Amino acid sequence: MGRRGLTKGAFLAAALILIFVMLYSGLQILGSTVLQNKGAPVATGAGKTVVYEGAEYYPRQDITVVMLLGIDEEGPVVESAAYNNSGGADMITLLIFDQKTQTCDLLVLNRDSMVEMPVLGLTGKPAGTLYGQLALSHTYGRGLEDSCENTRTTVSDMLLGAQIDYYFSMNMDGIAILNDAVGGVEVTVRDDFSAVDPTLVMGQKVHLNSQQAVHYLRSRQGVGTGLNMSRMERHKEYMRGFVALLKENLRDDPLYASQLLAQVEAYSVTDCSTTVLNRLASDYGDYTLGRILSPEGENVLGDEFYEFHLDEKALEKLAIELFFDKK
Repeated sequence: MGRRGLTKGAFLAAALILIFVMLYSGLQILGSTVLQNKGAPVATGAGKTVVYEGAEYYPRQDITVVMLLGIDEEGPVVESAAYNNSGGADMITLLIFDQKTQTCDLLVLNRDSMVEMPVLGLTGKPAGTLYGQLALSHTYGRGLEDSCENTRTTVSDMLLGAQIDYYFSMNMDGIAILNDAVGGVEVTVRDDFSAVDPTLVMGQKVHLNSQQAVHYLRSRQGVGTGLNMSRMERHKEYMRGFVALLKENLRDDPLYASQLLAQVEAYSVTDCSTTVLNRLASDYGDYTLGRILSPEGENVLGDEFYEFHLDEKALEKLAIELFFDKK
């Protein structure tokens, strides 16, 4: 697919690629050997009014929301033989392009968040729901569009039915490609990586090479507290550094963004056509990076894994603020 239209939107390209990188809790950006696209997005509960603290709210009409998924799978995107795959969504971030402020806020969701999600049966038809970690929502489906759609439905439902207009997913191997393409990102190592990568020395600044970037963004077990929240903080730091380098490259070479996206195309899945990408670049290319937000909650050790129990009241308030207007 041609992507020439992306080159005029330096921030959009930076945001998409950057977050793809942040995705690397299992970092997998746009998935599939040929960039998949199935046309218009499906509104998941969109258009419905909600009641909050006795007042009615309706979905905002002045935002566009793009969901970025980092999938915990190696290699190019491959279709699963069954409607159940092993690719959990380790990184889930929403880009919220706000036409009022001309900024893009990021809502970073904890992959361990305990939520209700749709389950697909043997034939791909809905087969009830499951209460579990948000990351598992992507495992229902063949790992392509249906898995992304299942995650979109799950995320929308947890955010009071907020409309998610488009999605991009990327497999983890994309992160090494992106890191090297910008010349490597410098970070300050704030966790103990000695059991995973001794070259990442706690307290020191490190100019990450491709393998270090993968360890830094993907590793959780055996690193620091082992909690996903710590990894999310590393994602945020990396994102800021990556975007700065990406913008420098974009200033030097207007075709840089399209070339970079082409390198990770085999690892990606999206429902955006070239026309949609061009429009997004045209509409939001000059926007600046706004807030980086995350829902509040508590980490609890379950029977086997850590669970992030969302503060439902705080989540409801956040969803109203970001996605709804008062009637």
